[in-house]
Amino acid sequence: MSGSPGSDRIGWAGIVRLGLVQAALGAIVVLCTSTMNRVMQIELMLPAILPGTLVALHYVLQALRPRLGYGSDLGGRRTPWIIGGMALLAGGGVLAALATAWMGRFLPGGILLAVVAYTLIGIGVGAAGTALLVLLAKRVDEARRPAAASAVWLMMILGIALTAGIAGRLLTPFSGARLVEVTAAVGALALAMTVLAVWNMEGAASAPTPPEAQPPFPVAFRQVWGERQVRHFALLVFISMLAYSAQELVIEPFAGAVFGLPPGASTQLIGVQHGGVLAGMLLLALAGAASARWGVGSLRGWMALGCFASAAGLLAMAGAGSVGPDWPLAGSFFLLGIANGFFCAAAIGSMMHLAGRGRESREGVRMGLWGAAQALAFGLGSIAGSSAVDLARILLGSPVAAYAAVFTAQALLFLVAGMLSLRVGTASGDRLAAEFVGAGSAGLGE
Repeated sequence: MSGSPGSDRIGWAGIVRLGLVQAALGAIVVLCTSTMNRVMQIELMLPAILPGTLVALHYVLQALRPRLGYGSDLGGRRTPWIIGGMALLAGGGVLAALATAWMGRFLPGGILLAVVAYTLIGIGVGAAGTALLVLLAKRVDEARRPAAASAVWLMMILGIALTAGIAGRLLTPFSGARLVEVTAAVGALALAMTVLAVWNMEGAASAPTPPEAQPPFPVAFRQVWGERQVRHFALLVFISMLAYSAQELVIEPFAGAVFGLPPGASTQLIGVQHGGVLAGMLLLALAGAASARWGVGSLRGWMALGCFASAAGLLAMAGAGSVGPDWPLAGSFFLLGIANGFFCAAAIGSMMHLAGRGRESREGVRMGLWGAAQALAFGLGSIAGSSAVDLARILLGSPVAAYAAVFTAQALLFLVAGMLSLRVGTASGDRLAAEFVGAGSAGLGE
């Protein structure tokens, strides 16, 4: 069922196999965006803007996702793009480790190599991640997509957690050579796991698209951009992921600046929040199964609920500083995590649900466009969140008021995203999307 050549759909075994690819992606990325970030700042005592710029570079390059998705549409098969993307990611990770180690001896050369490495990382994540989601969308039954989205995301978090824990032990005592060795081992294991996971997964289910049926990429992109539902969902993904990513870099400093918690205690609260994210995803999986069995709700409704609940959680955070130490901070972190997890899994499930709607043989371009919107929102959010706190502190003169203002702004973004979620696939949603991005469509020659 999970990978036989003639099967049209995959069962839970196949979903778990493809989830291993997402876990492998997370395993390499966490080393490049977290571990090497810390090494550059702490061990090498380099300015934080250097690793921040490199991480932003890998997000910016994921704007290439529509083109990468189009490439997978051409042949009708996603497996080569998943394996090829993972190979680029693994190679980029090893180069990033080499570059980080080299920075301690020859900084200009290390920075130049790091730029090359993070370029490969961004392209690799875009190619493998886009093709993986398209493959899931094409092979998973509609009724299982919410649960499949939760399962795949959970496996990515599992890959990140295991890698962070095991690599942390292996990197003690730290050295540049040990960083390269550990990264190379993780990359090799991730690539091998990916090959085994996707081996014969497509089978005969994906027939190559005749070359004459596929126009050049600019034409294919304009055709997809001309679908109002695609534009609407891209706008929704960008706004919601902007709110989600902006809170990520704000919430732990908030616990320290407003409640006076030491680093260990605030980090524990982040663990509580991520536990809530896992719980939210599991709830979404159960809700999706109930929806398929009893007809209760829809992905559109679940996604809107996650957005509104996230907005409520952020508004609660905005008021927490005024209450003071009596505020149940751990409970707030956990509930906000549940809302975030519910929304994230529903958003991925919606991507899988909508990727095949519209002009045929454009699933990769659609998924790539939404993936690019998500990556750009994450890149912007990582800068906007912390910058907004600094600006609000200057204007308002108080950490409590500054964080309250920033959390309120993020809540408003989630409220807008929730309203957009309720209109996905509706005529009013199409009109709203046209109003927001009509100018961009005209510029593309629609």
